[in-house]
Amino acid sequence: MKSPRILRVGIIGAGEVAQVIHLPTLSLLSHMYSVVAICDVSQNAAIHCAKKFHIPKATADPYELISLPEVEVILNLTSDQFHAPYTIAALEAGKNVMLEKPMALSIKAGLAIVEAEKTAKGPRVFIGYMRRYAPSFTSAFKQEIAAIPRILYARSRDIIGPNSHFVSQSGTQSLKFADCPPEASKTAQESLDVLLQEALGEGGVTSSKVDYWRFLASLGSHDISLMREALGFPESVAGVSVNHPFYSAIFNYRNANGGEPFAVTYESGIDAVPRFDAHLAVYGETKTVSIQYDTPYVKGLPIKVRVDELVDGQAVTREVLTSYEDTYTVEFKEMYECFTEGKEIKTSAEDAMNDLYLWTMMMKKHDEDLLAKN
Repeated sequence: MKSPRILRVGIIGAGEVAQVIHLPTLSLLSHMYSVVAICDVSQNAAIHCAKKFHIPKATADPYELISLPEVEVILNLTSDQFHAPYTIAALEAGKNVMLEKPMALSIKAGLAIVEAEKTAKGPRVFIGYMRRYAPSFTSAFKQEIAAIPRILYARSRDIIGPNSHFVSQSGTQSLKFADCPPEASKTAQESLDVLLQEALGEGGVTSSKVDYWRFLASLGSHDISLMREALGFPESVAGVSVNHPFYSAIFNYRNANGGEPFAVTYESGIDAVPRFDAHLAVYGETKTVSIQYDTPYVKGLPIKVRVDELVDGQAVTREVLTSYEDTYTVEFKEMYECFTEGKEIKTSAEDAMNDLYLWTMMMKKHDEDLLAKN
């Protein structure tokens, strides 16, 4: 039997998500991936990860890593402001890219990635929306909501406590280092300022709007991307509430069959209570379907689908657990097929642009509400 091809990976960004999630997962998938180089603005962080995970090369220069001939796939795990430039450089170098969400912080930067992928004519971009690869979502949840004749209402909720609480119990230690060069921090801030001006400039850049946009690009991107796959893109934004660190919105939708309207509420926030309440619930006349996600920092926690329905006059509750396999593992397996067999990427760069378009609609509604108050 022919041995599977092993993809040689270079990682840019050796922070918490790399140390706690990606590097351990790639180690378990050593029959598919081999990490051959790692980079971080902190040289000590790169060296630490290289030693711990037996990676041959560590560097502080992302462009050096991108140019390495032995690297086939780039994992771009850097700060949001560097997603576009490093991804574009990787595509130009002929490398496939796994880019952690958000794809970009502005529509202009996102479109630059889409154009670079088209120009590269071969290398592709896979966006890391791991919740959309959970087996309980792709099979049980989507099948159950497809059987609802008419959706009456839906709710997207993501209210969580500090990640540090879950990371400390993950079994994988995450270390931070203080050797980041001052000029690198200055460059990062300047790049961030440019992107935020691009994203928010039309309505004015304020600290409140920056907080809102950065929240949507972090925790919010998971929920909105998942909502889009399950329900489609909303017709409009009916309202938003911006009260840092909690945010909410109401989206207007229509049923695919019949065109009857329904609303989707989105509520999300981060506090100090150690809890992870992330779910999407869809309500029909005689059936409600919800999917509940747990923290991804602890492997093996189940993602469950619950179905409450009226059957022959009786209240029936079912719970479906399609798999205990964690979403990051499933995501990397899917990415392997995309990069080695040419399988279509559902979390593509073009797909991720829709999140940026929807965030812009939400921000526009926020600006309109502020103008109306004044």
